[in-house]
Amino acid sequence: TPTFNPVAAICVGDVLSPLPTTSTNGFSGTWSPALDNTVTTTYTFTPNNGECATSTTLTITVNNPVVPTFNAVNPICAGDFLNPLPTTSTNGFTGTWIPALNNLITTTYMFTPTLGSCATVAIATVTVNPLPIVDAGSDVELCIGASGQLSASGAIAYSWTPTTNINNPSIA
Repeated sequence: TPTFNPVAAICVGDVLSPLPTTSTNGFSGTWSPALDNTVTTTYTFTPNNGECATSTTLTITVNNPVVPTFNAVNPICAGDFLNPLPTTSTNGFTGTWIPALNNLITTTYMFTPTLGSCATVAIATVTVNPLPIVDAGSDVELCIGASGQLSASGAIAYSWTPTTNINNPSIA
């Protein structure tokens, strides 16, 4: 029986080198069907006439590319610190991101896996929220013992300080 070294699995579309026409134990022959780099295929080696050998098979596995996965990045406020994006996906693929990190505007980044990985590009968007425009309202002048009202706008939470003589420091 002709023997051949196994062929490592490839990714769909990768270059598939021709199969050897001589076995490791010296038998010559041909392979069928034609090489296909799009689907896992079992190939049959048929020894040349006059060889005292039997046919044998060899399967080449063709894998579909995997999408690298990453944990979501929480939104940040414009100008906040933005941690570097991980260069290894949660499912084990390494690679690089483009463009450079931007902590001022929402940006979509593209992860390109290391050459030779059976992986596709991945996309991640980091949301950068603009800083709110907060208006603390007009100045209020009061006489001692008189009451008045402060009025602010532009935020979703408020904290007036100092809190002395303010009945609720957490509202607009």
